[in-house]
Amino acid sequence: MTGVAGFIGSHLARRLLNEGAEVVGVDNLLTGRMYRIRDLLGHKNFTFYKADLTEYKNCQILCQNQDQVWTLAANMGGIGYITKVGADIMRDNLRININMLEASVTAAVKKFFFSSSACVYPVEKQTLLGVVPLKEDDAYPANPDSFYGWEKLTTEKMCKAYSEDYGLETRIARFHNCYGPMADYGDERGKVIACLIRKAIHYPKETFVVWGDGKQERSFIYIDDLIDALLRLMVNDYSEPLNIGTDRLISINDLVKMIIEISGKNIPIKYDLSKPQGVRSRNADLTLIKKVLGWTPKTSLEEGIRRTYEWLVSVLG
Repeated sequence: MTGVAGFIGSHLARRLLNEGAEVVGVDNLLTGRMYRIRDLLGHKNFTFYKADLTEYKNCQILCQNQDQVWTLAANMGGIGYITKVGADIMRDNLRININMLEASVTAAVKKFFFSSSACVYPVEKQTLLGVVPLKEDDAYPANPDSFYGWEKLTTEKMCKAYSEDYGLETRIARFHNCYGPMADYGDERGKVIACLIRKAIHYPKETFVVWGDGKQERSFIYIDDLIDALLRLMVNDYSEPLNIGTDRLISINDLVKMIIEISGKNIPIKYDLSKPQGVRSRNADLTLIKKVLGWTPKTSLEEGIRRTYEWLVSVLG
């Protein structure tokens, strides 16, 4: 598993180990954090390597004798990062993904999982509030709003090509705004829910600033629900991209109200219109995943945010 010390990778590794799997995890630890997997290091079925996957030889070694390869490693971050950085994201991620696909074929890996993103969807389908939920086939004609989205879409096609040309079984999930305990919460690499919770916990030492006007809309999936879907996907025979998210659309302003209510504080909100806010509205259509996997998310946004808030309090004090 690549990116094992990342937010999603660490949760996935823990779940696989709990279900009796043997996990070989790798991370370069540039954005991955050892605290996420420290409790796994003594597990008899867990092996960790620190390695740079932009180097093909490392991928070759790690793919040997593996039944499945899960790729979650990526140079990425929150909206502030992916709107600022283009070349590094495309270069690093494409190198990693190409290397892992090639090494998987060479090592006769049976199944290959690729973590894609809702960022693949065309910007023109996400310009109005109250957006129509995005179906998987809405990705074409292609026009992502970021280089990160283009990299993800390119690798989706590479997975299909490697499947058709070399017989590698591939599975592809398009993640929609996952959150939960152990998520990054810094302004550059962090995602919106964890960052807003951090600001609420730190208030009044930290000013509570919302990027943009707060009217932008998203849907959010709790980490446990996302992992449930991934495990179902990997044992299913469906090989086309699948949305994994929720279809509950909420504005950032309403999200802020929810977090402030949980905090129990009286927090004034400031807006910074100079900050990036991404597309105006994005939501997931879950029709296909319900049909293919029989899966629906179980954790309410209120409950998921409460759990995430409690975790971050334990971290920040």
